[in-house]
Amino acid sequence: MKAARLVTIAILLLCCAGAWGQRRISPVETPATATQAINETATDTARINARRRAASISYVDDRGLTIYVDTITNTEWTDSAALRQSRVPRMQVPLWHTVSVGIDIWDPVMRIFGQQHGIAGAWAQLSLHNRYKPIIEAGLGVASHRASTGNFLYRSPLSFFMKIGADYNFLYNSNPDYQFTAGLRYGVSPFSYSVDDVRLPDSYWGETATFNIPAQHVTVGWFEVTVGLRVKLWGPISAGWQFKFHSVLHQSAAPYGRPWYIPGYGTRGTPITGSFSVVYTIPLSGLNKKADPSVDIIESEAPPVQQEQAPQSATQ
Repeated sequence: MKAARLVTIAILLLCCAGAWGQRRISPVETPATATQAINETATDTARINARRRAASISYVDDRGLTIYVDTITNTEWTDSAALRQSRVPRMQVPLWHTVSVGIDIWDPVMRIFGQQHGIAGAWAQLSLHNRYKPIIEAGLGVASHRASTGNFLYRSPLSFFMKIGADYNFLYNSNPDYQFTAGLRYGVSPFSYSVDDVRLPDSYWGETATFNIPAQHVTVGWFEVTVGLRVKLWGPISAGWQFKFHSVLHQSAAPYGRPWYIPGYGTRGTPITGSFSVVYTIPLSGLNKKADPSVDIIESEAPPVQQEQAPQSATQ
């Protein structure tokens, strides 16, 4: 009986010693561990991740994401540096995409229906990645307008205008034949205008005084906010519509009042107008450098953006 008791005591001591040893080697979360990711720099993180990869095995899950498994703690983790590299979406259209040349036929068409101002304009636009689209516009404007009351005739001879700006295509990674854009423009026009046959009736004498306002030379600058659509018609030909909100920014002094019509802007009292253009597009694919096929494959298979998974503590 005494021998049996001794054997039982020895077994209990061995079990306690094993449990105590297991307790001592279990990883413990400390305040330093909790703040480690905050205090680390990008270089520190890359070095730590390299050591962790060396002590881990990996597999690719059903999302195409590489998952590492720590062989000591049996916890899963992802490489945050690799995830950060895949956060910027790859442009599907090359940098040098196209050059488009358009003719704005809005004013010529509207003159057929009685509009008394405007001639035509043309523009050229560069497409970068089918996303960013700097543009320059130029054209000619003229006006000859008899007031509805018939008491004056507004004239503006053939004058030049120019605009510069850019559009942003919201469908940049879609079919380039269809575009939805928003943009900004700055326009300027130096021109002259006169007012003839100004008639002021005199109710006392029953007569009408008539006089002319001589030519006034002014320069007007304005800004435009545009929203537009473009669709392909056939081959390199497409059609584009734009709606514009514009407002005058500055104007040189004019002693006889502000001009009624501004070339490239339209009538001063109309803040919203539009345009319709026929567009010819020239591809620029030959200007782009040939990419390494292996790089394309790697980039196209980049995993989706995902937050780094925090390491799980081993069960104590």
